[in-house]
Amino acid sequence: MHRARNIIRGGVTSFDKVWKQHGSCNPMYVKVGSKKEIRCASTISSLIPPHNDFSQRHIGPNKDEKKAMLDFIRVKDINDLVKRTVPENILLTRELKLDDPLDEYELFKKLYKMAAKNKIWRSYIGIGYYNTYTPHTILRNMFENPGWTTQYTPYQAELAQGRLESLMNYQTMVCDLTGMKVANASLLDEATAAAEAMGLAYRHNKRRKFYIDRKCHPQSIAVVETRASALGIEILREDWQKMSFTGRDVSGVIIQYPDTEGNIEDFSALVDAAHANGTLVICATDLLAMTVIRPPGEFGVDIVVGTSQRFGIPLGYGGPHAGFFATLEHFARLMPGRVIGVTRDASGQSAFRLALQTREQHIRRDKATSNICTAQALLANMAAMYAVYHGADGLKHIGKRVHNSTLILAEGIRRAKHQLNTKTFFDTVTFVPKNGVKEIMTRAMEKQVNLRYFAYDQVGISLDETVEKNDIEDLLKIVGCLDTAEKIAEDLGHTPVQSIENSEFRRTSDYLVHPVFNRFQSETNIVRYMKQLENKDLSLVHSMIPLGSCTMKLNSTTEMMPCSWKEFANIHPFVPLEQAEGYKEMFEELERDLCEITGYDNISFQPNSGAQGEYAGLRAIMAYLQALGQGQRTVCLIPTSAHGTNPASAQMAGMKIIPINADKNGAIDMSHLKAVVEKNKETLACLMVTYPSTNGVFDKDIREICDMIHHNGGQVFLDGANMNAQVGICRPGDYGSDVSHLNLHKTFCIPHGGGGPGMGPIGVKKHLAPFLPTHPVIPPYGTTGPEAKSFGVVSAAPFGSSAILPISWAYIKMMGAKGLKHASQVAILNANYMSKRLEGYYKTLYTNENGFVAHEFIIDCRDFKKSANIEVMDIAKRLQDYGFHSPTTSWPVIGTLMVEPTESEDKEELDRFCDALIAIRNEIKDIEDGKMDRRINPLKNAPHSLHVIASSNWDRPYSRELGAFPAAFVKPQSKFWPTVSRIDDIYGDQNLVCTCPPMSAYESPFIEKDA
Repeated sequence: MHRARNIIRGGVTSFDKVWKQHGSCNPMYVKVGSKKEIRCASTISSLIPPHNDFSQRHIGPNKDEKKAMLDFIRVKDINDLVKRTVPENILLTRELKLDDPLDEYELFKKLYKMAAKNKIWRSYIGIGYYNTYTPHTILRNMFENPGWTTQYTPYQAELAQGRLESLMNYQTMVCDLTGMKVANASLLDEATAAAEAMGLAYRHNKRRKFYIDRKCHPQSIAVVETRASALGIEILREDWQKMSFTGRDVSGVIIQYPDTEGNIEDFSALVDAAHANGTLVICATDLLAMTVIRPPGEFGVDIVVGTSQRFGIPLGYGGPHAGFFATLEHFARLMPGRVIGVTRDASGQSAFRLALQTREQHIRRDKATSNICTAQALLANMAAMYAVYHGADGLKHIGKRVHNSTLILAEGIRRAKHQLNTKTFFDTVTFVPKNGVKEIMTRAMEKQVNLRYFAYDQVGISLDETVEKNDIEDLLKIVGCLDTAEKIAEDLGHTPVQSIENSEFRRTSDYLVHPVFNRFQSETNIVRYMKQLENKDLSLVHSMIPLGSCTMKLNSTTEMMPCSWKEFANIHPFVPLEQAEGYKEMFEELERDLCEITGYDNISFQPNSGAQGEYAGLRAIMAYLQALGQGQRTVCLIPTSAHGTNPASAQMAGMKIIPINADKNGAIDMSHLKAVVEKNKETLACLMVTYPSTNGVFDKDIREICDMIHHNGGQVFLDGANMNAQVGICRPGDYGSDVSHLNLHKTFCIPHGGGGPGMGPIGVKKHLAPFLPTHPVIPPYGTTGPEAKSFGVVSAAPFGSSAILPISWAYIKMMGAKGLKHASQVAILNANYMSKRLEGYYKTLYTNENGFVAHEFIIDCRDFKKSANIEVMDIAKRLQDYGFHSPTTSWPVIGTLMVEPTESEDKEELDRFCDALIAIRNEIKDIEDGKMDRRINPLKNAPHSLHVIASSNWDRPYSRELGAFPAAFVKPQSKFWPTVSRIDDIYGDQNLVCTCPPMSAYESPFIEKDA
């Protein structure tokens, strides 16, 4: 800027004007003919432009394609389209104030510097988080592979048999290791799994007292207490030996095994006493410990929860990691989350599917078992493959190695004359230093080692599979032991007296006996197995996935790569904040950018799913109203056009839900809203509105709606799942919203991973900021001090799934203000183009007053039932024969398809999908005209698997070619084949099987069928 001032000095043009015109390009006077003109001095930039404009790589349609689509829908330009789509009174009239966009190489330079600020010390903190080795073959072939990261939740089972099989392996692994009968396909983390278990206990017996042992992990205690406080459940923290159940008023009790201090206790008497009084027993445990100690299922507990993080999932400063939840068979239908089951297809072949789908939020709404939506499928798949890779013998070897290392350390602590407080343990010991904590802490810091320091002068050390001999030597020196690890090992002998092997807790039962865990220990075979599973699943590497409200857009390689950098991956979530300065810088920049994008004042990154963000935002509202002395305000208004998790989240937040009708155009029915607000104005807490609505339109009355809620004492929660239509165009914080959750796995490019990971941070206006989530171990920035009035804790880690935040940070940095806005514009363009292309074949159910839709639209398929005996699911399954995943089916309106193309798909791909839908409509017309049978036709029999097409018996009244290759673009050499034909859901519901079937049910070129 100084240089610009010096060059201009005294000229007629002011510096401010020049700067506004030319930015930071060093403006200067040059002579052009007889006149002087201001030109940019950075000539080198014009000769050597940046490497690339990343936004052009992210946005699918090129200039010519955009022009053709604009012409097709008859609008002048993309700005004209936005004006016809978005209400004028909410349009942002300026450019977002974001950093200039970086190209992919500049971004990495910046990120390297940021990552270098994170200090990777050796961490033995434990508390549910451990260092682990991710087998390189799993790292490369799953975690870094878009064939595994860009799949959608496996609702269309025929296209997801590989992922479903892997998740079935996960469930089997959890059941085997815990000794339980059924398990789900993952939850968000251990703490939320514990809270879900409490919820199951309450649903089971309706009792409002719940015990939690004092020696559970602190983050689990905090999340359980937070969840309970909104449901009116009284949490009693107590030592497990002192718990009493004689009043028959306790719904459940949760214990930690081994506990947070490392102790392994005999809980048999507690279990008997609880069961005698109708109380459920929940056990939080450690999967690696289960390889050597007696599993909870063998001493009678009802539910087992925990995390699979140490099965090959990096620490990642807290996540993402896959929690687990296992229980007894008679609680299976109360269990939260997704469950993989075994069924058969239309040909009678064994197949996998999502079981118990009636619990999904969009069906049961406020009566859903939970608001859990995003699980952690990618991380569950990695953990399952870790078990497949190591097998039972390999896992037991790791478990014994960790335990034996801890035995050496414990003996060293004894020899150093400290007070060892842990008698029987697996991997964690706690002790009181003879000369106080300071001496231990000083020596640990000198060796760059993190230990756990308790408030009452106790030190904890937790070992893991990465510990080598030199690490044990360092720890012995830190505790002041003069003997070497070698000397102690010699003295202890092959099986030390203190070993679990010599105790009553020794595991004697087998686990992971299924052949899938015993055939892939060679890398050759496991690579083939992973590839075989990957090839069964349709993902974004194959074709567009046009799911309304799910935003399956590009997850670029550049955005994804930092997730596996050691500087982000190998940091324990509870290290001192000064060791995570790189993360802090990223959080601050991402918070600043997201606030600018949304119009909010503060962001909390703790919620690790969209549903978790909804819950956190509603709890912040309730805490704010309580602080104002308005605790009577508990009514939450939810339009029928809102997302399916909204009612379940509001119910979990302790709110009374009142639905608001939609009008004939899909917008909020203003007369109904006004009547309901007037009736409930004294108890109104908030309106929970999705914008643009799930019906695919920008409601023109949104400002008036927000004003009405505020005028009557309520707050506005705006569901941010559809921010992909708003970034750079309008800001929720400007037109009246108080809080939103932001689905980073939608708008901001974190991949879906087959049903998780996800991130749902919340943005709030400043009056709600004091009520944002805190944490009992590492309080997030701004949640302590006299102003802080946090409602509690929602996730196990203070900043949620931190390791995937570089994805969203990188996306914003590379797109810049113009790129982000253009992405929103093109998302709207693509949706409107497809809606118009399908005119005459399908009716778009809702449009605005100008006939346009937002970034998604709903096509009506309900009339085909009467005219051709064709249901919307038949269309969804037939799309698989064309190589496409179905749009969102029968939601939010039964009998419809909700289509969202995103900005990342080019015109050619949009046309292919439209051509497929048009061809299907012509097939329906053939049925209507009597040219095809109403019962036996390509739609009713879809999808056509290779097994069906290649069968020697073909007795259908249409050709194999029509079944398998229904359009010219469906070519044999590139066709994606559904693995199985149509799934039989009724059979699966009637015959619930949720662990691995015998190997004879699998089709594999390298597994013998009689294994």
